[in-house]
Amino acid sequence: MNLAQYTKEFRYNMQLAYPVILGMLGHTLIAIVDNIMVGKLGSTELAAVSLGNSLVFVAMSLGIGFSTAITPIVAEADAEKDNSKIRSAFHHGLFLCIILGFALFGLVVLAKPIMELLHQPEEVITLAKPYLDWVAFSLVPLIIYQGYKQFADGLSMTKISMYAIVMANIIHVPINYCLIYGVWIFPKMGILGAGLGTVISRLAMVIFMHIILSRKEQLKQYFHEFSFDEIKKETIKKIVNLGLPSAMQMLFEVVLFTAGIWLCGNIGKTSQAANQIALSLASMTFMFAMGLSVVSMIRVSNQRGLGDYKQLIVVARSIFLLAIIIEIIFAVMFVALHQVLPYLFLNMENETQLLDNQEVISIAARLLLVAAVFQISDGIQVVVLGALRGLQDVKIPMYITFVAYWLVGFPISFYLGEHTQLKATGVWIGLLAGLTAAAVFLFLRFHYLTKKLVLENEIS
Repeated sequence: MNLAQYTKEFRYNMQLAYPVILGMLGHTLIAIVDNIMVGKLGSTELAAVSLGNSLVFVAMSLGIGFSTAITPIVAEADAEKDNSKIRSAFHHGLFLCIILGFALFGLVVLAKPIMELLHQPEEVITLAKPYLDWVAFSLVPLIIYQGYKQFADGLSMTKISMYAIVMANIIHVPINYCLIYGVWIFPKMGILGAGLGTVISRLAMVIFMHIILSRKEQLKQYFHEFSFDEIKKETIKKIVNLGLPSAMQMLFEVVLFTAGIWLCGNIGKTSQAANQIALSLASMTFMFAMGLSVVSMIRVSNQRGLGDYKQLIVVARSIFLLAIIIEIIFAVMFVALHQVLPYLFLNMENETQLLDNQEVISIAARLLLVAAVFQISDGIQVVVLGALRGLQDVKIPMYITFVAYWLVGFPISFYLGEHTQLKATGVWIGLLAGLTAAAVFLFLRFHYLTKKLVLENEIS
């Protein structure tokens, strides 16, 4: 096949992807706004937000990963024009997301003692604990929102969640500013204000999604006359069988990055703050690949529903190629600006923090050089994972990601971070190794499965 077969798909891929990317950037922007505003209070406060969010991100990965099971079922049913299957996937998925949201909130609150066991700085833990209560509660509306989002994505209505996130950011920025610094009638709450601002903006997202989706004429059939009698054990089992391995895949990656936060915390608070800066920037660029991963899942599910496996391969490879091109552009940007970008996150006019802040910037600049390289591996592994979810192949990828992140990536991070002079940079070299291993083996898995599907289709 020639290159033109793939590049001609770029336009449609980007039409579907850009709302998802903007929506995911909006999610990241909420976290970045928190980091920038909290960073102005001091490096201890920034480290506390980093530590609190590290536990929330673990729970969030389970919720978001689980909810992705809704999209391929809806997308496949959409290609088959099966409205009852779409309705069933939406209702069962939303029901499970509500339960999961409250369960994850409870788990995070109960997990607070873990912070002491991880030997994090005492002043950081003291600030992080009350902040964590608010951000943990924000998981409830966030996971419910995911139920709506994955349903809309499955129907290729990717713009709706983008509008919800734009609206959330419009609310989040001024509320955060007022609650953190105590502007006008609002109390000065410091990092607690950042947590409360996150709760308010995520509640608004759920309300917005419900109103917009339920008022669309073609979607009204999926919103009326909901009954618990419609909840069937076999449909719940199907979503759980797809959702649980997907949740575990995302968990393995997020916990690896969380372990990186903890390892950097062991090295010192400047390393932890630098890690948070580099992670915020890398997360922002990763959202482009995440958006393409959703497109990969939607389009592969559609082709699977149509039974056109040769076109499925062309579509998937076009998305892989697009992701590689975009991530190379970001890699070049990180290398060019690695000395400049960390200054966005710290107040260099605060003389009492100046020495700490200079050290944070020096470490963050080195981390961004490693991040430049792993952008590419990270982009490949996530879009291939999306394609595999579109094929509803989730169990083997779950094992692949476990091996890549925890048998390859973490041991390297631990050894280089704790036992060499590389310290935080060594932690990130381990992350790079894990992501690269995942990218290679997931691609081989996709290649094997699609080749097999084409052969079986030709024989039949």
